[in-house]
Amino acid sequence: MDRLGSGQTARVLRLEGAGAFRRRLLELGVLPGTEVVRTGQAPLGDPLSFRIRGAVLCLRRDQAATIEVESE
Repeated sequence: MDRLGSGQTARVLRLEGAGAFRRRLLELGVLPGTEVVRTGQAPLGDPLSFRIRGAVLCLRRDQAATIEVESE
């Protein structure tokens, strides 16, 4: 997900990793098949922001890299 361009839409394929961070993403609705839109980033490039299920989610670039997506 870290490679999406600003305004680009994709669908979540799978989440890598384990533990509390993965569980929290699932609780927030980052599930396989969910549509995500990259909405921007901080001035220095980290963190990145995404719109998921109507909410804005900010993730650090390395966290976003653990989410595999398919561009539309």
